[in-house]
Amino acid sequence: MARIIPLADARVVRGTAVAVPHAAAPFTPTGTLPDTRGRMLRDLRVSVTDRCNFRCVYCMPKDVYGHDYPFLPHAELLTFEEIARLARIFKAHGVEKIRLTGGEPLLRKNLERLVAMLSDIGGLDLTLTTNGALLTKKARDLKDAGLNRVTVSLDALDDGVFRAMNDVDFPVSRVLDGIDAAAAAGLNPVKINMVIKRGVNDSEILPMARHFRNSGHILRFVEYMDVGHTNGWRMDDVVPSAEVIRIIGREFPLEPIGANYPGEVAERWRYVDAEGADAGEIGLISSVTQAFCKDCTRARLATDGQLYTCLFATHGYDLRTLLRGGSADDQIGNYLATIWSQRADRYSEIRSERTAALPKIEMSYIGG
Repeated sequence: MARIIPLADARVVRGTAVAVPHAAAPFTPTGTLPDTRGRMLRDLRVSVTDRCNFRCVYCMPKDVYGHDYPFLPHAELLTFEEIARLARIFKAHGVEKIRLTGGEPLLRKNLERLVAMLSDIGGLDLTLTTNGALLTKKARDLKDAGLNRVTVSLDALDDGVFRAMNDVDFPVSRVLDGIDAAAAAGLNPVKINMVIKRGVNDSEILPMARHFRNSGHILRFVEYMDVGHTNGWRMDDVVPSAEVIRIIGREFPLEPIGANYPGEVAERWRYVDAEGADAGEIGLISSVTQAFCKDCTRARLATDGQLYTCLFATHGYDLRTLLRGGSADDQIGNYLATIWSQRADRYSEIRSERTAALPKIEMSYIGG
């Protein structure tokens, strides 16, 4: 357990206090909060659990932890009330969108209650990322609670490839059923994220494009990243987005289209010969080969209340101690302003074999 720390003068790294360089002056929320590179705080990703029912080879590899993954005790997780309180504080500082992540967020009991609490705040775009395993059971309740959209992780259509990648022998058909359930519930457009690892599932790029081309869903191809410290990332395993475009373009000519909003992580492409709204589009998330750090507006709240300002972070800031130690909302807000105003993260711009070896926070803990 992290010790109680003086407000805005310490950084906590999994329970160890480290000095922060400077403390900001008291901050009055204005709806805009720039960091040192002028990037506004707009998006908050909240990991509601570090548990997952998959053991994907690029996230929570079984050969590293086996079946004894060190999950957090329930008492260390933020409660729904604590998450909702922080959401209000973040909204006052300019956050417009909250994405619920994990681990696998649908493993958190009664998650729809948290969605309803966040929806009651008003003015927030509420989304969720899931592996889809429980989506057929949860989609309607999540929509009714106020969730706007879902993103489903799906790394292959071939059942054998998919089972090998999730490493728990889970069938692809049940994830496809979950996608259908989400669409039927009105959680549209459904986004499907495919993480590509060379020699593992790159043969599935074109089959995935064919399958989702006329579905009305948005298929996004994600470059394999060095998130965390246990997935054995190598640059040789990365399939660059430019190669993905070439593979699909040989069968379906593509052309780029503009971003939906500033800071959108996915580069958007449409099918040249597509007609009608259901023809869909594809997206490319190219953190390795085309870094988008300069436009990053995202903060990440981990399962235990640690705040991270980068997906590739090696340390976080303890908000849970403040929540449970009697700090008022404006005190927590000022601490948040101190953290963000000093943010200078640009990991993807400086990525190298050396930085890839740093002991970064695992994706199952920080959220994707």
